[in-house]
Amino acid sequence: MRQERTIQATIFEVFAEHEIGCALKAISEWLDGQRPLVSLVASDLRRQGVRETGRRGLPAETVLRCGVLKQQRQLGYEELAFHLEDSLSFRAFARLPLAWSPKKSVLHQTVGAIRPQTGEAVNHACWSAPNRTSWNSALRCGSTARSARR
Repeated sequence: MRQERTIQATIFEVFAEHEIGCALKAISEWLDGQRPLVSLVASDLRRQGVRETGRRGLPAETVLRCGVLKQQRQLGYEELAFHLEDSLSFRAFARLPLAWSPKKSVLHQTVGAIRPQTGEAVNHACWSAPNRTSWNSALRCGSTARSARR
């Protein structure tokens, strides 16, 4: 059984005061208004043959947000799983239910179920967002750190 959206955010939704945390908060607030994207992801997850019975899976909204994190921060599934477990800002952004820490296999199965057409729609929406300029600091910071590791 999969919930499409997280109806009410937890009171423990905390973003770091660091510029990356602030950028994640801005992107999160923008994503709150993007219900059609959540519906597209929910549709993709239903196409995978998941039945509406059994254990609750990650909400479609969380899968979308994890996909955005993976894409924006250029993370592999192992790194994404680590950051979701380790970082309060990543957990808040992803809207993970309390005490949930998805493993890389779950992230691979769910985020990987997002069809290319849906991924393109998400990318197009992100890049045409009017407040995208406030996200640039996080993108620059992430790309600087990645180029320094090489």
